[in-house]
Amino acid sequence: MDTAVTEKPAVEKVTDRKVRKEEIAYKVYNNLYINLTNRCPCACTFCLRQNMDRVGESDSLWLDHEPTASEVLSAVKKLDPSKFNEIVFCGFGEPTEAFPVLVEVSDQLKALYPNPIRLNTNGLGCLINRRDICPDLKGRIDTVSISLNTPNAEEYNRLVRPKFGPMSFQAMLDFAREAKKYVPNVVMSTVSTTISKADEDRCAAICKELGVTYRIRPYES
Repeated sequence: MDTAVTEKPAVEKVTDRKVRKEEIAYKVYNNLYINLTNRCPCACTFCLRQNMDRVGESDSLWLDHEPTASEVLSAVKKLDPSKFNEIVFCGFGEPTEAFPVLVEVSDQLKALYPNPIRLNTNGLGCLINRRDICPDLKGRIDTVSISLNTPNAEEYNRLVRPKFGPMSFQAMLDFAREAKKYVPNVVMSTVSTTISKADEDRCAAICKELGVTYRIRPYES
């Protein structure tokens, strides 16, 4: 699950839901979010989907199947993108797990709508796809938002529990560095109060070295 959203929306427990309807496109504040997949290479200790099945104004984000590009576009059009500030690839899984669909959908959205497009990601897309996917972001994605979480590789592996093991932290940093070559805005973020001020300073230094923006997101319980 993405942890790099601009705002952390209200969530609702699975037990509070009476009717389950899988959601491909949904609203969070004034942004339109796209849920491509439930697959993710991480098992983050803080992941919302451990206890929740929805975010913002969505119905269930647990998908019965991964949608095709045409299914995604149909769901997006029903919500009328003209009403939203931004379109965001972000759901209960890592969007780059469904990268071919992401690329096709982004191309269609760029042709149809003026909305900027953001990708919320854990930054492991190159490991997932076994190649450098950053050049494919050019002209398709306006902002890449990456969950940095911590400046320490050992702590990152403990919190995020990526299936790729120790190489994951550096791969995430490399992704940020490469993405900056092709995407206008690259942001890496942590959540306030979850790490120390000293670690926040270290994260800021990492982002400065990479040439990307560092953002501390407010914590909301």
